Amino acid sequence: MARAGLTAERVVRAGAELADEIGFEHVTPSELARKLGIRTASLYSHVKNAHDLKTKIALLALEELADRASAAIAGRAGKDALGAFADAYRDYALQHPGRFTAARFRLDPEAAAASAGLRHSRMTRAVLRGYALTELQETHAVRLLGSVFNGFVELETAGAFRHSSPGSGESWTEILDALDTLLRNWPARP
Repeated sequence: MARAGLTAERVVRAGAELADEIGFEHVTPSELARKLGIRTASLYSHVKNAHDLKTKIALLALEELADRASAAIAGRAGKDALGAFADAYRDYALQHPGRFTAARFRLDPEAAAASAGLRHSRMTRAVLRGYALTELQETHAVRLLGSVFNGFVELETAGAFRHSSPGSGESWTEILDALDTLLRNWPARP
């Protein structure tokens, strides 16, 4: 029987908070139970196992991130949309490092189909509509942006830029300017 006051939403939100505190890879049902002050067995009314817990945290993170990115790009186009979109991802990662890691958790096909992943793809393509790209170029550009955003944020959250000059914020601005230039001048294939 589920403990009074303990809901699936509360369990997942607490799991997401725990991921931000200790790292997504360290979130387990026993660690979460300890955080909630309950026995591990009490969690199993709300999650099937550790993988299910991580999947639900990932789904929450993808939804939160999609909501932020959507709000950021509303009414924007071109370089302005690109910068707002990128900043939404970077800011989320810096504020919620465990959740950002969770958003990259490999989901099974059924969970992926129910996730906000499709919203992320659509938003990225919406940002790219401000550039004169073919559908194929757009696909390459989606992959480029994901690689750059994730790679930069991964290095930044790991502290790679902490003791160097210029600061990471200045590099981020330069990178976004360079991406805008590349997207406006995407090389054509014969």
